[in-house]
Amino acid sequence: MAERARFAAALATVLALAGSIPARADGAALKAIWGPGIEDGVSRFPIYRDLGMRIYQDRLPWAQIAQQRPRHPTDPRDPAYHWPAEVTQAVAQARRYHMKVALQVIGAPSWANGGKAWNWAPQSAYDYARFITAAARRYPSVRLWMIWGEPSRTPNFNPLIKAPPFAKLDAEQQVAPHVYARLVDASYGSLKHLNRANLVIGGMTYTTGDISTQEWIENLRLPNGRPPRMDMYGHNPFSFREPNFANPPSADQMVDFSDLKRLAKLVDRNLGRAGHRHMELFISEWTVPTNVDYEFSFYVDPLVQARWITAGLRLARGWPRLYDVGWIHLYDEPPISSGGLLYATGAKKPGYFAWKHG
Repeated sequence: MAERARFAAALATVLALAGSIPARADGAALKAIWGPGIEDGVSRFPIYRDLGMRIYQDRLPWAQIAQQRPRHPTDPRDPAYHWPAEVTQAVAQARRYHMKVALQVIGAPSWANGGKAWNWAPQSAYDYARFITAAARRYPSVRLWMIWGEPSRTPNFNPLIKAPPFAKLDAEQQVAPHVYARLVDASYGSLKHLNRANLVIGGMTYTTGDISTQEWIENLRLPNGRPPRMDMYGHNPFSFREPNFANPPSADQMVDFSDLKRLAKLVDRNLGRAGHRHMELFISEWTVPTNVDYEFSFYVDPLVQARWITAGLRLARGWPRLYDVGWIHLYDEPPISSGGLLYATGAKKPGYFAWKHG
């Protein structure tokens, strides 16, 4: 990009700034990383430990795990369930390395959604809730549960009718957030009944969307008009600018890292409830690409990636509303992604050290 030279900073300066980030007083698990936990038989957890990761994130694709309807849907031992060995191994590795685990339950099998593709919501929210109960019993050490992932965009969640930014959603456009709200609330009831220590992460939006984050939040309503119950609001604040809470609001209702305080106010206003007015934000995915890839329409110099990481972690350390900051790619995976902390060769980027010391 043309502005890369203008933004470039010396690595020594980046690392010095990263080292100046104060420790978070409340001791919350701040740094998170998406798996896989084991690649080609080799554990990635020593690298995660070196980076200071406190939460390991992975997916449970319901459609793959339960291709047939189980007779006993809340029992993880039902023969219809085929739990992914890689997740089971990663959860065990996370315990060994004293990391929390956050699992995202995404997709629905055809028997649950009327014969449609995996990205269509189940016809009954309770089918989803029963599966997540089985998952929680399968992985009793897991306490963090993400409900779907980026459901505000059509590749991930249907039925969904697109809406322009700032629109008042019509009845058809309201269907997706209303259906999703029922998934969140049903899961909350099931997971809390199983163990009050389970934490439910709802929303799961990202910077933009086929329905904007603001429109999504404002329309997360149950049939009784109330918002769904959840413990934290999940968001992926992919950013085209250096994180800074003093930055002006993003255009077109986008919500990037700099907009997180505005997001918190939006969540409070629309999703807060008695005794739980100011829920924390769970940042599941964040990355900054350092070369052209298929995921993003921009990239920055590796030194700029490091500077943005330093800035984002400094903001997170100083603001207790953020439960964590999650990074989505450990390695570059060209041509799909160039947002790793390491190049595909395994060489460490400046961003690796910025994250480690942040």
